[in-house]
Amino acid sequence: MPSLGADMEYGTLVEWRVAPGAVVHRGDIVAEVETHKGVVEVEIFDSGVVEELLVAKGSRVPVGATLARIRSGDGAVPAGAPVATAATLAAPAPPPAPPAPPPAVMAAPPAPTTAAGAPAPVRPAGRASPAARRLAADRGLDVAALRGTGPGGAVTLADVEDAVRARAAPSPAATAAPAPHRASPLAQRVAADLGVDLATVPGTGEGGIVTRADVERAAASARGAPTAGAAPAAAPASAAGRHAAMRQAIAAAMTRSKREIPHYYLATDVDLSGALRWLEAENARRAVAERLLPAAVLLRAVALALREAPELNGHWVDGAFRAGGGVHLGVAISLRGGGLVAPALHDADALSVDALMRGLRDLVQRARTGMLRSSELTDATTTVTNLGDQGVRTVFGVVYPPQVALVGIGRITERPWADGGMLGVRPVVTVTLAADHRASDGHRGARFLAALDRLLRDPERL
Repeated sequence: MPSLGADMEYGTLVEWRVAPGAVVHRGDIVAEVETHKGVVEVEIFDSGVVEELLVAKGSRVPVGATLARIRSGDGAVPAGAPVATAATLAAPAPPPAPPAPPPAVMAAPPAPTTAAGAPAPVRPAGRASPAARRLAADRGLDVAALRGTGPGGAVTLADVEDAVRARAAPSPAATAAPAPHRASPLAQRVAADLGVDLATVPGTGEGGIVTRADVERAAASARGAPTAGAAPAAAPASAAGRHAAMRQAIAAAMTRSKREIPHYYLATDVDLSGALRWLEAENARRAVAERLLPAAVLLRAVALALREAPELNGHWVDGAFRAGGGVHLGVAISLRGGGLVAPALHDADALSVDALMRGLRDLVQRARTGMLRSSELTDATTTVTNLGDQGVRTVFGVVYPPQVALVGIGRITERPWADGGMLGVRPVVTVTLAADHRASDGHRGARFLAALDRLLRDPERL
């Protein structure tokens, strides 16, 4: 179960898009998951063949839980492996035929037997799937010492996982103690912030998992504050309940942001005379359905300016800044039922203004119908929020962790403007920057805003 935001603890599996035996490639949609942000299409990040689906439809599971297993994690499908098609997805794949024995060239020793007298499986030393080998090496296990349940006695990924669990199984005396790390990722972060020992917190989540609400109750109890009642087992199904859950999730993320991130704020006014003249000339040559909005021009300028200020484009993780693998602009989108999401426009700096306009329309439509992809909710490296259409002149945003910057765009208004000693009236927009002082400083932020101003004054270069 992927984490589709810093505030996510659980997800509900709505639908599987694949079945055992299906060949999948990196980026394919394999499942639909419902969160407080709506239904999200989950993409796979490896290539191979679906070996087993571990979670049934309708199950509500915590972030990090295993949903399915695939084999041949390096993307290579074994020769002769059955390839599932649309016509065969519903039927389970037939079991593989046992391999034919090699021709006998000398007398073979008698096969070993088990205590019950049945022949014990014979497995060539080291016969294991690539994924099983990798996991065994990571956990310090000898593949040759494991019993394989795969075809021909091969060691599978499940065999290695069983061995890891068996090695880590607690003694009967230890099972009475609470597991200190049986907690959602968000609960672990909140516990660290509040100084709460997870080993002392009883979990009310599914399977006894410790949730954020459990940690906050424990912290309040330690301070002598009134404690809240038990956490609900499942999110409300009504529209009002989903809206309330989203508001709570947004509140949790923003509270974390203001608690953890040392914000600094900068603002500048940008003359859009040249950009709007260029946009008017472009739209005059286009059909109505193909016309551009000022938002596309502004997004293009932000993406290009981030190239010149890479310290603002990335994530703060484990006490250090990690630069983004590309300029993936998160675009804040308000939802009809209330709340908002900020899915990513991937590689926005490599897209033309036309491509950005198409991508923006597509994101807005899918966000409001609840059909976003998991990568769109997790990959954003910098977020842009534009409230100009609501009449807001200046936007001072809150950085969405683990990102390190947020760009706010206000309403384009006609204002007095002095240029070259001449006073006139120009269309002007106020652009703000909220940034994380751990990753950058005011000097770097000012250079970003200066680059943005320069690009918008020369729209032909966008």
